[in-house]
Amino acid sequence: MNYKNVVLAGMLLFSAQVNALEFKQVQAAQSSITFGYKQMGVPMDGKFKQFAAQLSFDQAKLANARASFNIDLASIDTGSSEADEEVAGKLWFNTKAFPSANFVATGIKSLGGNRYEASGKLTIKGITQNVVAPVTFQQSGARGTFEGAFTIRRLDYKIGEGAWSDVGTVANEVQIKFYVVVNAASSK
Repeated sequence: MNYKNVVLAGMLLFSAQVNALEFKQVQAAQSSITFGYKQMGVPMDGKFKQFAAQLSFDQAKLANARASFNIDLASIDTGSSEADEEVAGKLWFNTKAFPSANFVATGIKSLGGNRYEASGKLTIKGITQNVVAPVTFQQSGARGTFEGAFTIRRLDYKIGEGAWSDVGTVANEVQIKFYVVVNAASSK
Protein backbone atom coordinates (compact mmCIF):
# COMPACT_ATOMS: atom_id res chain seq x y z
CA MET A 1 0.00 0.00 0.00
CA ASN A 2 1.41 3.39 -0.88
CA TYR A 3 1.24 6.52 1.28
CA LYS A 4 -1.80 8.01 -0.54
CA ASN A 5 -3.81 4.82 -0.05
CA VAL A 6 -2.95 4.72 3.66
CA VAL A 7 -4.05 8.34 4.11
CA LEU A 8 -7.26 7.72 2.13
CA ALA A 9 -8.06 4.58 4.13
CA GLY A 10 -7.45 6.48 7.38
CA MET A 11 -9.73 9.32 6.28
CA LEU A 12 -12.49 6.88 5.32
CA LEU A 13 -12.18 5.05 8.64
CA PHE A 14 -12.30 8.34 10.59
CA SER A 15 -15.29 9.51 8.53
CA ALA A 16 -17.18 6.27 9.22
CA GLN A 17 -16.47 6.58 12.95
CA VAL A 18 -17.69 10.20 13.09
CA ASN A 19 -20.91 9.34 11.26
CA ALA A 20 -21.56 6.31 13.48
CA LEU A 21 -21.87 8.34 16.68
CA GLU A 22 -24.98 7.97 18.78
CA PHE A 23 -26.19 11.31 20.12
CA LYS A 24 -27.90 10.87 23.48
CA GLN A 25 -26.81 13.55 25.97
CA VAL A 26 -29.21 16.50 25.65
CA GLN A 27 -27.74 19.82 26.79
CA ALA A 28 -30.97 21.43 28.05
CA ALA A 29 -29.29 24.65 29.22
CA GLN A 30 -28.13 25.30 25.63
CA SER A 31 -31.39 24.18 24.01
CA SER A 32 -34.71 25.97 23.60
CA ILE A 33 -38.38 25.47 22.85
CA THR A 34 -40.06 28.65 21.62
CA PHE A 35 -43.38 29.55 20.02
CA GLY A 36 -44.82 32.22 17.79
CA TYR A 37 -48.41 33.35 17.21
CA LYS A 38 -50.46 36.41 16.32
CA GLN A 39 -52.51 38.41 18.78
CA MET A 40 -54.89 40.87 17.13
CA GLY A 41 -52.79 40.49 13.98
CA VAL A 42 -49.51 41.37 15.73
CA PRO A 43 -46.75 38.72 15.72
CA MET A 44 -45.84 37.61 19.26
CA ASP A 45 -43.42 35.05 20.62
CA GLY A 46 -42.45 33.32 23.81
CA LYS A 47 -40.63 30.34 25.23
CA PHE A 48 -40.79 27.57 27.79
CA LYS A 49 -38.02 27.90 30.35
CA GLN A 50 -38.15 24.31 31.63
CA PHE A 51 -38.32 21.05 29.74
CA ALA A 52 -36.76 17.62 29.86
CA ALA A 53 -35.71 15.69 26.78
CA GLN A 54 -34.50 12.21 26.05
CA LEU A 55 -32.99 11.55 22.68
CA SER A 56 -31.12 8.78 20.88
CA PHE A 57 -29.99 9.47 17.31
CA ASP A 58 -27.50 7.66 15.08
CA GLN A 59 -27.57 8.70 11.42
CA ALA A 60 -26.64 5.14 10.41
CA LYS A 61 -29.53 3.61 12.40
CA LEU A 62 -32.57 5.84 11.87
CA ALA A 63 -34.98 2.99 12.67
CA ASN A 64 -33.63 3.05 16.25
CA ALA A 65 -33.95 6.84 16.69
CA ARG A 66 -35.95 7.95 19.73
CA ALA A 67 -37.00 11.32 21.12
CA SER A 68 -39.32 12.51 23.85
CA PHE A 69 -39.91 15.92 25.37
CA ASN A 70 -41.74 16.84 28.55
CA ILE A 71 -42.47 20.58 28.73
CA ASP A 72 -43.34 22.29 32.02
CA LEU A 73 -46.28 24.46 30.88
CA ALA A 74 -46.10 26.68 33.98
CA SER A 75 -42.60 27.72 32.86
CA ILE A 76 -44.10 29.69 29.96
CA ASP A 77 -42.52 33.07 29.32
CA THR A 78 -44.59 35.36 27.09
CA GLY A 79 -42.64 38.43 28.11
CA SER A 80 -45.41 39.51 30.50
CA SER A 81 -45.94 38.04 33.98
CA GLU A 82 -49.64 38.96 33.76
CA ALA A 83 -50.01 37.04 30.48
CA ASP A 84 -47.99 34.12 31.90
CA GLU A 85 -50.47 33.83 34.80
CA GLU A 86 -53.44 34.05 32.41
CA VAL A 87 -52.22 31.28 30.07
CA ALA A 88 -51.41 28.99 33.02
CA GLY A 89 -55.06 29.31 34.09
CA LYS A 90 -58.00 27.03 33.47
CA LEU A 91 -59.11 28.53 30.13
CA TRP A 92 -55.68 28.15 28.54
CA PHE A 93 -53.23 25.45 29.68
CA ASN A 94 -54.92 24.66 33.01
CA THR A 95 -51.53 23.79 34.49
CA LYS A 96 -53.05 22.62 37.79
CA ALA A 97 -54.78 19.73 36.00
CA PHE A 98 -52.31 19.39 33.09
CA PRO A 99 -48.84 20.50 34.23
CA SER A 100 -46.96 19.34 31.17
CA ALA A 101 -47.11 18.87 27.41
CA ASN A 102 -45.45 15.79 25.97
CA PHE A 103 -44.04 14.89 22.59
CA VAL A 104 -42.98 11.34 21.71
CA ALA A 105 -41.42 10.64 18.32
CA THR A 106 -42.83 7.69 16.44
CA GLY A 107 -40.41 7.83 13.51
CA ILE A 108 -37.77 9.77 11.63
CA LYS A 109 -36.89 9.59 7.99
CA SER A 110 -34.09 11.08 5.95
CA LEU A 111 -34.91 13.75 3.37
CA GLY A 112 -31.31 13.85 2.15
CA GLY A 113 -28.24 15.66 3.40
CA ASN A 114 -28.75 16.94 6.92
CA ARG A 115 -32.55 17.18 6.55
CA TYR A 116 -35.01 14.82 8.23
CA GLU A 117 -38.70 14.54 8.95
CA ALA A 118 -39.74 13.61 12.49
CA SER A 119 -43.23 12.37 13.20
CA GLY A 120 -44.77 11.84 16.58
CA LYS A 121 -47.57 12.45 19.02
CA LEU A 122 -48.03 15.71 20.91
CA THR A 123 -50.22 15.68 24.02
CA ILE A 124 -51.51 18.90 25.57
CA LYS A 125 -54.36 19.05 28.12
CA GLY A 126 -54.91 15.31 27.73
CA ILE A 127 -55.50 15.62 23.97
CA THR A 128 -53.10 13.81 21.64
CA GLN A 129 -52.55 14.80 18.01
CA ASN A 130 -50.12 13.59 15.35
CA VAL A 131 -47.47 16.10 14.30
CA VAL A 132 -44.78 16.08 11.62
CA ALA A 133 -41.77 18.38 11.76
CA PRO A 134 -38.98 19.03 9.29
CA VAL A 135 -35.68 18.87 11.18
CA THR A 136 -32.10 19.75 10.32
CA PHE A 137 -29.21 18.06 12.07
CA GLN A 138 -25.75 19.62 12.19
CA GLN A 139 -22.81 17.66 13.51
CA SER A 140 -19.48 19.04 14.66
CA GLY A 141 -17.41 16.17 16.04
CA ALA A 142 -19.17 14.67 19.05
CA ARG A 143 -21.66 17.56 19.29
CA GLY A 144 -24.85 17.93 17.31
CA THR A 145 -27.77 20.30 16.99
CA PHE A 146 -31.33 19.63 15.91
CA GLU A 147 -33.44 22.52 14.70
CA GLY A 148 -37.00 22.47 13.44
CA ALA A 149 -40.52 23.80 13.66
CA PHE A 150 -44.11 22.73 13.23
CA THR A 151 -47.48 24.43 13.52
CA ILE A 152 -50.39 23.38 15.72
CA ARG A 153 -53.93 24.69 15.95
CA ARG A 154 -54.41 25.67 19.59
CA LEU A 155 -58.16 24.99 19.56
CA ASP A 156 -57.46 21.33 18.64
CA TYR A 157 -55.99 21.08 22.16
CA LYS A 158 -58.62 23.32 23.82
CA ILE A 159 -56.00 26.00 24.48
CA GLY A 160 -57.94 29.22 24.95
CA GLU A 161 -61.50 28.24 25.79
CA GLY A 162 -64.59 30.39 26.29
CA ALA A 163 -64.11 33.98 25.12
CA TRP A 164 -60.51 33.08 24.21
CA SER A 165 -61.69 30.71 21.48
CA ASP A 166 -62.15 33.77 19.24
CA VAL A 167 -59.34 33.38 16.71
CA GLY A 168 -59.67 37.05 15.78
CA THR A 169 -58.10 37.94 19.13
CA VAL A 170 -55.48 35.18 19.33
CA ALA A 171 -54.81 33.26 16.11
CA ASN A 172 -55.50 29.54 16.04
CA GLU A 173 -52.11 28.73 14.49
CA VAL A 174 -49.13 28.53 16.82
CA GLN A 175 -45.69 27.72 15.49
CA ILE A 176 -43.53 25.65 17.82
CA LYS A 177 -39.76 25.92 17.24
CA PHE A 178 -37.07 23.80 18.83
CA TYR A 179 -33.30 23.97 18.99
CA VAL A 180 -31.71 21.02 20.76
CA VAL A 181 -28.00 20.65 21.51
CA VAL A 182 -26.87 17.08 22.10
CA ASN A 183 -23.56 15.35 22.67
CA ALA A 184 -22.61 11.88 21.53
CA ALA A 185 -22.66 9.17 24.17
CA SER A 186 -19.17 8.52 25.47
CA SER A 187 -17.93 5.12 24.39
CA LYS A 188 -16.55 2.91 27.11
